[in-house]
Amino acid sequence: MNQKWIYQPPTHEEIEESRILSKDIGIHPILCYLLIKRGIDTPTKAHKYFRPQLSDLHDPFLMNDMDIAVNRLNKAMGRKERILIYGDYDVDGTTAVALIYRFLQQFYSNIDYYIPDRYNEGYGISRKGIDYAEQTGVKLVIVLDCGIKAVEEVAYAKEKGIDFIICDHHVPDDVLPPAVANLNPKRADSTYPYPHLSGCGVGFKFMQAFVQNNGIDFHHLMPLLDLTAVSIASDIVPIMGENRILAFHGLKQLNSNPSIGLKAIIDICGLNGKEITINDIIFKIGPRINASGRIQNGKKAVDLLTEKDFAAAMEKGGQINQFNETRKDLDKSMTEEANRIVDHLEGLANRRSIVLYNEDWHKGVVGIVASRLTEIYYRPTVVLTRTNDLATGSARSVSGFDVYKAIENCRDLLESFGGHTYAAGLSMKIENVKEFARRFEYFVSQHILPEQTSAVINIDAEINFKDITHRFFTDLKKFNPFGPENHKPVFYTPRVYDYGTSKVVGREQEHIKLELVDDKSNNIMNGIAFGQSSQARYIKTKRSFDICYTIEENTHKRGDIQLQIEDIKPTERTVL
Repeated sequence: MNQKWIYQPPTHEEIEESRILSKDIGIHPILCYLLIKRGIDTPTKAHKYFRPQLSDLHDPFLMNDMDIAVNRLNKAMGRKERILIYGDYDVDGTTAVALIYRFLQQFYSNIDYYIPDRYNEGYGISRKGIDYAEQTGVKLVIVLDCGIKAVEEVAYAKEKGIDFIICDHHVPDDVLPPAVANLNPKRADSTYPYPHLSGCGVGFKFMQAFVQNNGIDFHHLMPLLDLTAVSIASDIVPIMGENRILAFHGLKQLNSNPSIGLKAIIDICGLNGKEITINDIIFKIGPRINASGRIQNGKKAVDLLTEKDFAAAMEKGGQINQFNETRKDLDKSMTEEANRIVDHLEGLANRRSIVLYNEDWHKGVVGIVASRLTEIYYRPTVVLTRTNDLATGSARSVSGFDVYKAIENCRDLLESFGGHTYAAGLSMKIENVKEFARRFEYFVSQHILPEQTSAVINIDAEINFKDITHRFFTDLKKFNPFGPENHKPVFYTPRVYDYGTSKVVGREQEHIKLELVDDKSNNIMNGIAFGQSSQARYIKTKRSFDICYTIEENTHKRGDIQLQIEDIKPTERTVL
């Protein structure tokens, strides 16, 4: 793959600022430059960044309607009303439901939870769910990770004497539902200082407000931080600000004392005894939780996440793991079919978006297929299938492009839509698909930047091998947890050479295991270049080449540093 490297060297001012910060906090100037690029330009900010404190979480009562929500919950518990916890069927929604259900269950027993069926009810608050609430005597519904656009549904519930507290983080419309409280940091009139919480994060803030109001020690919330970290990682929200604090302490909880349901998933994933990272959640834990709602019903994920018996949790975890195997098979076959369709699209080279519709595709997997196509073709992608009489599906985006705005621009063609900058769900009449594809393409072509439509590697800093010491790596690890807006730094080193021992490895000889030297030091660096065996012949010519990479711990030799090579270019061909 021909990836473009983008690197903006530091200015003289940034170099001087980094030098001063380095002197103040005692870490390498290059790492100080990375801090400054993140807006961390004082020792005080650096201290807060490296040591996130739960005491620095914002006051939850800064969020609009929080006082109303807590008062209504207190009233419901005081009157012994039946409470229903209602959430979306994805990771963010199911972790949020599990969090609030598990916490309130310690103090209150007249409580239940409900996850809508993706296939029979669709996304968000359903009339079927409201009817279930009425039939079971529910007077208060707490909704998580959905509901902020459910104006008609909440009005329908209100007619039945059922109150709603909505905890959501999706972009709302101008008119909010007639809920008792709408907790959403993305409200146009928001008074909350941090807009990027996950849906589970909003639920956590609600419980934080509840404990403050009722004189309960914050320590009671600590066991729920693992669920919050799983939601933050899986929903791809920024890991800066308040999310960084929640993710940092959530990972500590996940590694030291995870809840029984998550412990079962950790064991099933083969992560037992390993330090679990954000990437482990994204690629191993999250997909298994998600598979429940994709293949059968998200309620099974909540059943697992609220389980108190480990043997039962392992049994439920095994079932969810089987859902994930089914999901992987569907993902593979649908992606292959989608690729064949894209390959035959007329004028593909000139298109800036992809919209596909196939009425036979599995609704639970279209979002994953959209992600795959976005990664392959570097275009905002919408994948649709037929659900009853509507075309429903998911959209995914490329870095820096707001796919939600592109969909919103076509809202007159849609029955419903919702989401974020990089991911959205939508439904429309089948006869509108062709016009939607045309309008979506036009909007994207008018607003997307050329650099957003090709594979790029954004390089953070140029370093030499002599800079990569154990002290440097120890300080670099303090930048964890990595994620959006706090990505793992990518470094660039020009003019490196094979030490003479590099070799092709892997079952299909697809990777290169490297031993490298640069022309500025005598340090020998180990590296691994996944899927880049085509470069091996050039490397063996003893000519110099340039590399960009992340710095990792060698999982086979604990304590050793290894470069994970993102790309290799012959020196004379490198253009930055």
